[in-house]
Amino acid sequence: MAMPVVAVGVIIAILYFGRVFFITSLIAITIAFILEPFVALLMRIRFPRSLAAFVVCSLTLLVLYVMGLGAGTQLAAIYQDLPVYGQRIGDIVDGIRQKVAATEERTYQLVVPARQRQAEQDRLKAEAAAAKSRKSSRTPQPIVVVQAPPGAAPEERSSLIGDFISTRLSSFYQFFLMASFIPFLVYFMLSWRDHINRSFLQFFHGEDRMVATRSLQGIADMVRAFVVGNFLLGLLLASVSSTMFGLMRLPYPLLVGPLSGFLSLVPYVGLPLAMVPPLFAALGPNQVSTYVLVVVFVALLHLIALNLLYPKIVGSRVHLNPLVVTFSLMLWGFLWDAPGLLLAIPLTAGLKAVCDNVHGLRPIGKFLGD
Repeated sequence: MAMPVVAVGVIIAILYFGRVFFITSLIAITIAFILEPFVALLMRIRFPRSLAAFVVCSLTLLVLYVMGLGAGTQLAAIYQDLPVYGQRIGDIVDGIRQKVAATEERTYQLVVPARQRQAEQDRLKAEAAAAKSRKSSRTPQPIVVVQAPPGAAPEERSSLIGDFISTRLSSFYQFFLMASFIPFLVYFMLSWRDHINRSFLQFFHGEDRMVATRSLQGIADMVRAFVVGNFLLGLLLASVSSTMFGLMRLPYPLLVGPLSGFLSLVPYVGLPLAMVPPLFAALGPNQVSTYVLVVVFVALLHLIALNLLYPKIVGSRVHLNPLVVTFSLMLWGFLWDAPGLLLAIPLTAGLKAVCDNVHGLRPIGKFLGD
């Protein structure tokens, strides 16, 4: 009994401390699964696999560059308008404070009787007069300023700031370093796919080789169905949101719409996240009705997408029950933070595909399924 517990603990520790490597590899594998049908399409018209992989990867990078260029233009415009948004946020905060203070005053007047309020005001006036008389009769004393030893607090503060900056820079360096490998990993996975499959299947013999082949195909189908389904649904939500926000005359609809649409697909917290971009964009000189319309529209679109479209586009291929999805989000979110939340369902769906094809693991596959 102790050995399985130790093994699970070792696996969790490896996944946690090697999360940057595993996240990078899984993202590359997922992208390769998505792009493989396009490579196969080019190979049908007599393209060599290596050339087809290069063309597909180049076009993908070009599309991402164009999308990033458009988003950068919108973000630059938002940066120029930040003072306006800051002033608007300050006005909203001040208005909320005034309303809270007025509410507290009205509540105080309703709850506390008039005689008690008058007595409390008289007591406060008496205390203020007594404090003033004591202050006027008191002999002024020289003020002694005790200075801290020079350099102690600044050194400690600078050390803490330096450690924080060093940790942040180290994390960003690891992230960008690993991200730079993704295009090369995707290209090599696509161009060497046949060789990788043949080499992997050499580890199995007889019926086990057939099981391994079906498991690989099941993983590819599950991951492709989940990612492509989410992408198509997010694209639909982004188009509808951008169109609606443009009709509402919100600024930057081409940036706010896609952000709101794709954030709406985040499990469990998608609805509040999807409301943040349009509500921020509506901070200009808009009426209260605009905020209400934004909230109602985003909520309705989210409910329609997650309850009607998502089960048909994604859920019909993944077949995971809600309890397993919740636990997988908790586990992978704990191990890998935000990337874990994004990769949790594809990882669990891939595990289910393996369990469905391995005879001894089929009970686990049924437990994970819906």
